[in-house]
Amino acid sequence: MEETLRDQAALLDLTHDTVFVRDGQDVITYWNRGAEQLYGWTKSEAIGAVAHTRMRTVFPAPLPDIMAELTRTGRWEGELVHTRRDGTPVVVASRWSLRRGGPDRAPAILETNNDVTERKHAEDALHQAQTELARVTRVTTLGELAASIAHEVNQPLAAIVADASACLHWLDAVPPPLDQVRGALTAIVGDGDRAAEVLTRIRALLARSPVARQPGRLADVIADVLPLVRAELRRHEITLQVSLDASMPVVAADRIQLQQVLINLLVNASEAMRDVPAERRRLVIRGTPDRIEDRDWAVVTIEDAGVGLPELQADRLFEPFYSTKPGGLGMGLSISRSIIESHGGRLWATANPEHGATFHLALPAAASSPSGDLAVQA
Repeated sequence: MEETLRDQAALLDLTHDTVFVRDGQDVITYWNRGAEQLYGWTKSEAIGAVAHTRMRTVFPAPLPDIMAELTRTGRWEGELVHTRRDGTPVVVASRWSLRRGGPDRAPAILETNNDVTERKHAEDALHQAQTELARVTRVTTLGELAASIAHEVNQPLAAIVADASACLHWLDAVPPPLDQVRGALTAIVGDGDRAAEVLTRIRALLARSPVARQPGRLADVIADVLPLVRAELRRHEITLQVSLDASMPVVAADRIQLQQVLINLLVNASEAMRDVPAERRRLVIRGTPDRIEDRDWAVVTIEDAGVGLPELQADRLFEPFYSTKPGGLGMGLSISRSIIESHGGRLWATANPEHGATFHLALPAAASSPSGDLAVQA
């Protein structure tokens, strides 16, 4: 029996994986060569030590919860952060298996770990690059909308100048028409607030810092972006029709990211209709509730009457670096889809029967807490 155990232990020393055994008090009773190489402690130094104290383990969930799952199912898997003997951290993909105790044997936990530190660093770097690329795409989109934004800001500024000039003129009268002055000053305040709102939205879209997902209505997000694109639509003589069902469910979302997606879709729709006959330039935004896979969804469709989608292009539109626009980067729709999918939603395109294309954006309803309040789901 002892010879068999020694043979089995020798086989475990051949693997590059970290393998060790803990008893019911978390004390290490076996430590293979892979564990020595990864963590830096020899077998004699490790055996007898409390594992998670020695390695200063950082758990992804409370340890009692992990142990409860291990006891219930006999297995647990997850990522842990350990500290090596030299003090450097290591991220491992960890798998635990429980050997239950019996009359002639004590309970034991077999733990095998794979070093995934480099993979985690690469994932973090990729996430950071994706975040920065999304921000650059927002900047590029706003650059394309510069004329529209300037018009949207200049309009209230021009009204402010006109009303202020009228006030100065009225104040020269004897007696001055105070009611007219008061009305003009009220209009100046309103126009100033309108210009400030446009600038606030632009600053939010350019921000580097992430925004927490909060329950909100897609109708409000659409209302946020329309002032930024309305002048662009007027410039191309595009008729805008908006129909939003009041019964659309609330969604849990990063409002700024949704603004980015909607601006991108609306700008694309506008450009698709730039060269079609003027009487066809109509953009329709619809918002409706839907029931998909036993769950409530909010669905927004953006329908244009532009050049349409050539055969098989609908699937390729969302590929990175694929663009139908001369000089286009081909990242806007790819990033838009990744944003929507990160919210648990879907983004796709279909060709219209006669002219143009329709983009469909679907987001699941925010979950409700037991108290009835809305809860944000990551």
